[in-house]
Parts: sequence; structure tokens; C-alpha cells
Amino acid sequence: MNIAAIICEYNPLHQGHKYQIEKTKEITKCDGLVALMSGNFVQRGEPAIIDKWKRTQMALNNGIDLVIELPIIYALSSAEFFSHGAISILHNMTVIDSICFGSECGNISPLMNIASILVNEPEAYRKMLKEYLQLGLPFPRARSMALMKFINNSKMDINDYNYEDILSTSNNILGIEYCKSLIKNHSSIVPYTITRLGSNYNEEKISENYSSATAIRKHLKEKKSLDIIKNQLPQSSYDIIMKLISENYEFCFPSKMFKYIKYKCLTEGPESFLNLKDANEGIHHRIFKFISSAQSIDELIQNIKTKRYTYSRISRLLAQYFIGFEKYNIEELIRRDCSYIRVLGLNNKGAEILKLVKKNSNLNIISKINKNMTDPLLELDILSTAAYSIINKAINYNQDYLTSPIYFNS
Repeated sequence: MNIAAIICEYNPLHQGHKYQIEKTKEITKCDGLVALMSGNFVQRGEPAIIDKWKRTQMALNNGIDLVIELPIIYALSSAEFFSHGAISILHNMTVIDSICFGSECGNISPLMNIASILVNEPEAYRKMLKEYLQLGLPFPRARSMALMKFINNSKMDINDYNYEDILSTSNNILGIEYCKSLIKNHSSIVPYTITRLGSNYNEEKISENYSSATAIRKHLKEKKSLDIIKNQLPQSSYDIIMKLISENYEFCFPSKMFKYIKYKCLTEGPESFLNLKDANEGIHHRIFKFISSAQSIDELIQNIKTKRYTYSRISRLLAQYFIGFEKYNIEELIRRDCSYIRVLGLNNKGAEILKLVKKNSNLNIISKINKNMTDPLLELDILSTAAYSIINKAINYNQDYLTSPIYFNS
């Protein structure tokens, strides 16, 4: 069986995602399609607007055969560790033949060129990177500038690609990290990329075609007429959202976390941040300095951010703190391979894929969680659902123990 995979968040699943699913099937000629999806929190450091089970249903409705949860330790990390975790899981499943992701450039060659430089780290590149970091630039910016200088000074044929543009856009950067992880794993998984359609990832305005998930979330937050976004969603996604609204479902936004983060920080003190992987260079003191006067999570992040600490990095740090990452040795856990796959939903073809995984892989397949399971990565996932239940009344504190994989009869 030829099996392809998509790494995703579906927050929520919109027409651009449906296009990617259809295009992936077309270019990979796959017999089965796996979605490795973030759970109740997403990479930008926010709660998912809709819980992972409803988003799983959206995925199954739109052509995905098997939905697996990307553990929260990776889902709520930088692009590098997000990609490391996702690719390691797909690689260790041993049955995935290809992955397909969206990018602004839509061409895999320059992304692989850059990934190869970053993995091999030629001496000249390392020297350039060190120089830019010593100027106080944030690591992503320093790395981008060092890469550009190295490429321009090298004998690489750069005429066909605008590397500067490639390095300035978020989906290209994430794609480069996927390619890096494939190289590091010596993986046989073949990467494909398709050009992202429509609005930019962070665009907040609804466009005529292919609006971003950011714009759709903003529209839902402002409780505007759903007629405006109806064409931006597959019918099945639109129907699920309409049903949720009729049931008074509370969509989740970062603002809902703020009062809990503020209370926890003020009662436990700045040192409670110290066990978080990214809480170094005195950032915990900056958080504590501004949190007592901040009236919103956005105001807090805007006050804290510096050249080195970007908005998204602080946002992830606060979400990790909200969940309780500080109770674990994240630095150690994030570098080890996940030993299991957690099934969120499947159809008949997905069941066939699982049989192949069971036959060919050493990964444990988890369909239903029980309280005897002690893997710390799984414990963090359960903890994240408990935290999510605080800001989403539709979700039970113990929902991970209560919910079986969704079966979709396709």
C-alpha cells in the first residue's frame, strides 16, 4: 500500500486544507492518507479553536483515512522541534512513503538545498551564524542572514530561486525543518510540497477565495455572520461549526487562558517558569515584571517581547506554563523519540494502515487510554486536555480516558 502523510492542525479545516488533501492524493498517487494532527493546542502557542475530536471528524469527512495525534510536547514547540517530533513519528511508523506540505515557494529543491546546509553546517556557515548572533539578533533572523550570505558566497546555482524570499515566509521555514528532519533520520520518506493558495498564514481578513485559518478564527471570535465564511469551508466543516454554535459551544481563544496564567504566576512566583525549556536569559523576570499590570494576554506578550524573544515564542511559553510543562524535564523528553501513536479517528482504509504499522513497526498503537499508561509524553497530552477543559466547557477534564477513536464509515 502506498501511504502518504500530512502534518497538520486543521484549526479549523478549510478549503485550502481540502485542496491540499486532494492535491496530495493526486501527486503521490497514494492508496491511503494519514493526518498527524496537533491536539488541543497548536504551534503558535494557542488553544485550538475547536477540540481535537471535532477536528478529527472534519479530517475524516474530507478524505483523511487515519488521524493520529501529534504529542503536545512537539505540537507546542518551535518549528525545529515540531518538525523533529512529527517526522520521527512518521519515520518510525515504517509504512509512510511520502509527506506533502504547503509552502509559499511550491518547489522542494530549494527547501532541500537549505535543509542540507543546516544539517551539515559547513564551517563558513557556522562562522557567519556566530557573527550575527553576537550582534544580538534573534536566532531565526541570524540563521536566515547567515544562510543568505553563505549561499551568495558559495558556488550553488541560485539563479532559479529567490532564497531571500524563501527564508522570509513561515510555511517555507517549516518545510525546511521537515526536510532537515528527514535528512537527520536518513528517512526514505519522499517529501513533496505544493504552493499555498490564497491568503498568507497570518492574514486576518476574509478573502474571496482560500482565506487563512487565522481570518476564519477571527471571524468566529467576533461572532459575525457565518454566511461570509461559508464558501471558505468545506460543507462538512461548515455543518459541524453550525451545529456547535447551535449547542452554545465555546470556541477557544488565547484570551481565555490569561486569568489562569496570571493567577498561577502571581501565586507561584517567577521561578516556577525555570523548568520550561525556553524560559532562559531572564525571560521569567520580564514575565513577572509585566503580568501584574497586564489586562490581556496580548498586552502581556507585547510588553515582554524583545529582539530575541518573538511574540510566538512567548506565546508558546505561556501556553506551556498554562498546561503545566514545568512539572516535566522537557529538555530531555523533547529529544527522545515517541514510543507510540495515539489514534484519534479512522475509516476502513485507516484500519488497514494500522494493521501494517502493527506488523512492521515497534510503535505502540493507543486507541483507548487507561490510567495504567505512564509514558510522560502521553501524560502531557492528558494534562493538556485537562487544561483545555478549563477554557472549553464542552470538554471533560478526563476526556482522554472517556473517548474512543472516531470511526468514519466511508
